[in-house]
Amino acid sequence: MKDHHIPKATAKRLPLYYRYLRILNNAGKQKVSSTELSEAVQVDSATIRRDFSYFGELGKRGYGYDVEALMNFFAKTLNEDHMTNVALVGVGNLGTALLKYKFHQSNSIRVSAAFDADEEITGRIIDGVPVYAMADMVEQIKIQEIDIAILTVPAEFAQGIVDELVAAGIKGILNFTPARLSAPKSVLIQNVDLTNELQTLIYFLHSQEGK
Repeated sequence: MKDHHIPKATAKRLPLYYRYLRILNNAGKQKVSSTELSEAVQVDSATIRRDFSYFGELGKRGYGYDVEALMNFFAKTLNEDHMTNVALVGVGNLGTALLKYKFHQSNSIRVSAAFDADEEITGRIIDGVPVYAMADMVEQIKIQEIDIAILTVPAEFAQGIVDELVAAGIKGILNFTPARLSAPKSVLIQNVDLTNELQTLIYFLHSQEGK
């Protein structure tokens, strides 16, 4: 994806396409049309064709797409052939739930370490992931060559932890806290606001009810 300047919305849909192509390939299907993809992933076919157009000629009109070739293309685009180590910072309720999620849709993502300030949690292994003390975070991130951190700590501690993560060499942060974080431009931050997403869903539900 580094070689393509594509819209953020398109980038977010690529893993969705890739997962469904894997399902088709495992089922032995050789060809798929944009219409078939549209029905499966709930994205209109015109959007799919536009998304694919950012990457050049991926298929021929009227012939559909070669499932295996397209799957392999997106695997390479999404770096599915490269293992990315991820750190989880904050093993509270949400953090524990994320540890239990196996990221089984992708063979290239592994939560290799978790960090927390609670001494009753540190030193334990939760769902195969060792939990370290916060004092060990910078060292372990460097030793394990971790590129990405998931942040699920109280908001008041978030920025201080981000500063440490940046110093440790983290390249990307998935932020589940309500805090709006600052970091160098070289560090990508993706904010996940669950409350905002839920409120947006409620708004659209009420809007439909009013029609």
